[in-house]
Amino acid sequence: MDMRRFFPSHISICLCFVSIGCVVLFLSACKSGNSPTLFPSSILLSTQTLELPTTAPTPLLPPEPTSTPTCSDNLVFISDVTIPDGTVVAPGSILDKQWLVQNSGDCNWDTHYRLRFISGDALGAATEQALYPARAGTQATLRILFTAPQETGAYISEWQAFNTNGISFGESFFIKIEVQQ
Repeated sequence: MDMRRFFPSHISICLCFVSIGCVVLFLSACKSGNSPTLFPSSILLSTQTLELPTTAPTPLLPPEPTSTPTCSDNLVFISDVTIPDGTVVAPGSILDKQWLVQNSGDCNWDTHYRLRFISGDALGAATEQALYPARAGTQATLRILFTAPQETGAYISEWQAFNTNGISFGESFFIKIEVQQ
C-alpha cells in the first residue's frame, strides 16, 4: 500500500465529517430560535468562593533524636604486604609499600579519613594521604609510594590513621629499610 496516497485521502474524509457535524450543530441551534449554547447550564461551575486557611500547615518533621549515635574507630595492623622490615634498598629507589590492616572499629572509613606521617623520615612521601575507604569489620590494603634517601643508613617512616574529626586511632604502622650502595 502506498502511504503517500493513503493519508491525504483519509484526512480529507475526516475533515468532511467534521465540517458536516459543525453545520448540523449550527442549523439545530438556528431551528430552535435560540442562540447556540456550547455548555448546558446544568454543567456550569459553581461560583462559590472557597475560604483558605489563615495559617500555614505545620510540616511533619521526624522526631529529634534523644542522643547522637556514635561509632568507634579502630585499626589493627595485620601484615606487611610488600617490603618486609629491614629490606636493603639502593639509594633513590622508588618503594611501593603496602600494609594489610583491618577496620576493627564500627565506623566505616570514607574519603574524609586520612593517613598522616607521625615520626621518623617521610621518605619523600606526602605527609598526609587518603585512607583507603573500608567498611567496619573489613580488611584493606594501605599503600604509600616512598623514595629511598641517597645517603646510606637505616630509615623508618611511621604512620597513623586519623578520623574525620582529626583524632588519631588504631595501631601505627611503618616502613623500615636499610639503604646501601
